[in-house]
Amino acid sequence: MTQPFVLGCNYWPRRKAMYWWDNFDAGEVREEFSLIRDLGLNVVRLFLLWDDFQPEPDKVSTEKLNYFGQVCDIAAENNLGLDVTFFTGHMSGPNWAPRWLLGGGVPSPYYGWVRQLVSRGEIVESGYRNQFTDSVALDAERLLLRAVVGAYKDHPAVWMWNLGNEPDLFACPPDAENGRAWVREMAGLIRAIDPKHPVTCGLHGACLEINNNLRVDYVYGETDVAVMHGYPMYTQWARNPLDPDHVPFLCALTAALSGKPTLMEEFGGCTVPPGEQSQTWEWTAYGRPRTQFMASEEDLAEFLRQTLPRLHATGATGALVWCYADYVPELWNKPPCKESKHERFFGLVRARAFTWTAAAATLRLADEREIAALYPQFEVGAVPPFGTLYGHPVFLEQCFVGEPEMVFNAGTHTESVCMHYGDLADLVKPVVGTFGVPPRSTRKAPTVRKLRPATRGASAPFAGV
Repeated sequence: MTQPFVLGCNYWPRRKAMYWWDNFDAGEVREEFSLIRDLGLNVVRLFLLWDDFQPEPDKVSTEKLNYFGQVCDIAAENNLGLDVTFFTGHMSGPNWAPRWLLGGGVPSPYYGWVRQLVSRGEIVESGYRNQFTDSVALDAERLLLRAVVGAYKDHPAVWMWNLGNEPDLFACPPDAENGRAWVREMAGLIRAIDPKHPVTCGLHGACLEINNNLRVDYVYGETDVAVMHGYPMYTQWARNPLDPDHVPFLCALTAALSGKPTLMEEFGGCTVPPGEQSQTWEWTAYGRPRTQFMASEEDLAEFLRQTLPRLHATGATGALVWCYADYVPELWNKPPCKESKHERFFGLVRARAFTWTAAAATLRLADEREIAALYPQFEVGAVPPFGTLYGHPVFLEQCFVGEPEMVFNAGTHTESVCMHYGDLADLVKPVVGTFGVPPRSTRKAPTVRKLRPATRGASAPFAGV
């Protein structure tokens, strides 16, 4: 049977970002997971910030384990699967090191420097030891996997275990064989505890471009699932910052090298305020000049509309957008938002209000094979009248609101249902929006914008995708 194409997002709370485990609020998570569900997404990737979950190398925080359990419960209530990422690690510019790992050199060879190091929620001036070779770190990793997987392997919300987020940006193995052996050991440890759920490791496009000792063929030769992260706006060889073939190409290449269908686990882009044209921002980040393409909401929505069907056509198993939401201005003076200003506006929804104009780009018409796989009891090409009967959200075009007569499929090609909009809304509580694609207007060429603190202020929140 054909498997449905997975749609999801990467998750940090819009009000808390990387600080949520130390300021946990189950109500906030419930509110946001409900919206993610209503957007029609079915997978959430989240990150167990290493320093929060393992304050000492021989201790896993029972408090954080309990919080994670509450997140699992809330995900299950909303029919969301969790892609659970360990050893975070690198995130959104800075590296976030456990306090006990501090000391030593710079274990990532990319820059010869760490852009910013955060530990205990604060910026620190320090190096840290290599997670792939340090004996204390390796023992700590084994302990964390045993604690989390052992406690939640049977939870219905667990969808996949993930060994890291672009781990080469945090540390690199000394050679490719060591990298493969590390993945083999950690994946084997998880499987010994939980043989039911797949294991992966979150590699990104650099693993296809340079020798960082985390080879795609080696790593995914040891995991159950291949994934890839890619952003044309970060890639010099992409045809343009919103190249719709870039992400599908990365997935196809990863699948060819690994011999496994590939999930696009991270992709997306950062946006300017609604109504503004795509442009380039310039500022100083981490003591160095930074130039960043920022898409208009409309242009990024079009990028998603073009990219998603191309991913499906190349055999990708699904796509997880980065990220769930823009961050509220209260986070803008903290890592990562203070230096990585574009990270403030990388969301699928806006920071201050739950709106999803650009999020509609994640929607597409399903083909007959997908419909048949989802609803085998119905005639091929027909759909049930109420998607909510099967746990699927209902999306309704704005123009239908208030219609006295709405006629739609009743599961066959010869029967239909007719009812007032108000009755339908009471039954299925649809997500109402504008989902059709209007003709694109001619867009002005991107402009360069110097970003100064005064230009942003505390003005209205930005939209993102």
